[in-house]
Amino acid sequence: MGYFNAKIIIVYKRLFTTLLLLPFHFLFAQKNTLTGFPKGYAPEEVGKLIAYRFIDKKHALHAGKWISYPETFYWSGGLKFATLTGDTALMTLLQNKFELLITSEKQLLPIKNHVDLNMFGSLPLELYQITGDKKYFELGMPYANTQWEVPGNAKPKEKEWAEKGYSWQTRLWIDDMYMITIVQTQAYKVTRDLKYLDRAAREMVLYLDELQRPNGLFYHAPDVPYYWGRGNGWMAAGVTELLRYLPKDHKDRPRIMKGYRKMMKSLKKYQRPNGMWNQLIDEPDYWAETSGSAMFAYAFITGVKHGWLNARQYAPAARKAWMAMVPYVNEQGAVAEVCVGTNKKNDKQYYYDRPRRTGDYHGQAPYLWCVNALLEKVTD
Repeated sequence: MGYFNAKIIIVYKRLFTTLLLLPFHFLFAQKNTLTGFPKGYAPEEVGKLIAYRFIDKKHALHAGKWISYPETFYWSGGLKFATLTGDTALMTLLQNKFELLITSEKQLLPIKNHVDLNMFGSLPLELYQITGDKKYFELGMPYANTQWEVPGNAKPKEKEWAEKGYSWQTRLWIDDMYMITIVQTQAYKVTRDLKYLDRAAREMVLYLDELQRPNGLFYHAPDVPYYWGRGNGWMAAGVTELLRYLPKDHKDRPRIMKGYRKMMKSLKKYQRPNGMWNQLIDEPDYWAETSGSAMFAYAFITGVKHGWLNARQYAPAARKAWMAMVPYVNEQGAVAEVCVGTNKKNDKQYYYDRPRRTGDYHGQAPYLWCVNALLEKVTD
């Protein structure tokens, strides 16, 4: 065989091998990225089901009186989805529904005296960013400001927190780290006043120092030594939200990033083989819970996209979580296996026995966060 003939045979063999392996390389790449989902799993499909479900549903009220935080976040998640997908019909429906809160349903606007109520301000501030209508700005900003304005009837402990530079609404429940963070970061986004980020960052460092355990997870509160799924989810989502906007040279960013990565490492360790996380994260015999799992997936997706987490390690974990989560969404856009609202309690069995619901807003909103994170284009 001549030299040139042998060379041609070698080239053809290499080409054949490349073509043969190409589908496997493609399949491997698809399974380890946050794109290319199969039919039924595409974020646009899932997001549309969940977002439109909200339009004609009744309010989920706090204490039977005011718009609750789960509804607030479901609403704002839908608004962001409509923006990302250019769905003007959905945007109009969501905005029209909100207009009732300014007119005929004005009594449902939350008062400004609790961490679970002040977070409502994040919703009109989201609408202000979308529409530029000043009325939304004027409605939302007092919720952010009063979180640091001590009322005359404040309790001694609340005054003590304020004297130290923290919000008087500080409780040291991990839920707070989304409730406080979301309204303060929204206030920063519409004003560009760094005091709002400084507030959120200072509060976050306090909670990291007080509640994060050596394994990276968080007790529900100092006196409740259990790693509750959605509680940890609020922290995971809150620290993720803050890192999205905290300047790279901010003095608290290294501490906050360290806490975030420590938590993500632990969550990756405790992720179930099927991609979900349990009601109590470190208890293998507990049931898989969807709202907390979605919050953790949101933190993974965002961390990978922003380069805070190693993509080779965390993108497959994020994808696995999403693929496990979607089957819990029914044809009406309702998420199943959502733990109901849960107060802290120093009783392990209490967490296991919590009722599970389908369509509970505690689960609907975090699923939309994941959808939006998957759709979002990150430029930094």
